[in-house]
Amino acid sequence: MADIVRLERDLIAGFEPQRPEEGHKNTFGTALICAGSEFMTGAAVMATGSALRSGAGLVKVFSEEKTLDAVRFSEPCAMLELRPDNTAALLRKAKGLCSRISSVLIGSGIPQDYKDMEALTEVFLKDAPRVVLDAGALSGTPDVMARTKERLKERTLPAVITPHVGEFARILRIAAPEVEENAEELSLSFSRENNVVTVLKSSRTLIATPDGKLFVNDVPNSGLSKGGSGDVLAGLLTGLLAQGMEPYEAACSAVFIHSRAGKAVAERMGVRTMLPTDVISGFEAGFKEAGWLR
Repeated sequence: MADIVRLERDLIAGFEPQRPEEGHKNTFGTALICAGSEFMTGAAVMATGSALRSGAGLVKVFSEEKTLDAVRFSEPCAMLELRPDNTAALLRKAKGLCSRISSVLIGSGIPQDYKDMEALTEVFLKDAPRVVLDAGALSGTPDVMARTKERLKERTLPAVITPHVGEFARILRIAAPEVEENAEELSLSFSRENNVVTVLKSSRTLIATPDGKLFVNDVPNSGLSKGGSGDVLAGLLTGLLAQGMEPYEAACSAVFIHSRAGKAVAERMGVRTMLPTDVISGFEAGFKEAGWLR
């Protein structure tokens, strides 16, 4: 078992991506948010808002019409791309987008029975430079997940997955209590075997890397135990990746900043009343705690 490194300010401060004053929007990357569905538009809205606040130069949302309407209203700084219903047109468009983006998030707010999930995930894993898989992209049947693992192994730059305990249990085909009891060993072995950075979300979040590093964020906050917190984290992570960060550094930084922002919001509003959207407004405190705020 690898030594577990606790996420602390000194570590995260060293991961900060460069931000030259003479830079422009293309300097800081384009994050693609492939998220949301008719009855889960909020996932895309939150991931998009989070990515916009990450420092990425451009954020583009790739989704169905009602989700784009929600994003258009809530996040006017984002660009919009309609996700075609026709499979061939969808995959053509996704492949074309891969050449114009720096990172992509797929899965947040997309139902696990979305007919094109596997094919779309395959395109991004094959052609996108930096990839985050969340929620619906991690909820396929065992045979689908087996094929996804093979695609993860083929990547040169590891992708990042962001399962909570229940999702990770389904991926491993074991019970959730077993994941909780053996979280360090299971996340580390999965990352090594599948060439992926695993962010195992819980009150004590773990980040495991393919080369055997293991990090922990042990700042519990029940105010984050609400639907949408993971979408905010995934959007932040995708935005950091767009700025050229290494996957494990972006994962550690996103978890740390999200956690400290959540802590600041909880202190101001209380854990019962705070919402995931409030965490985005608390990013200033998170970036300050990370040593990234000038």
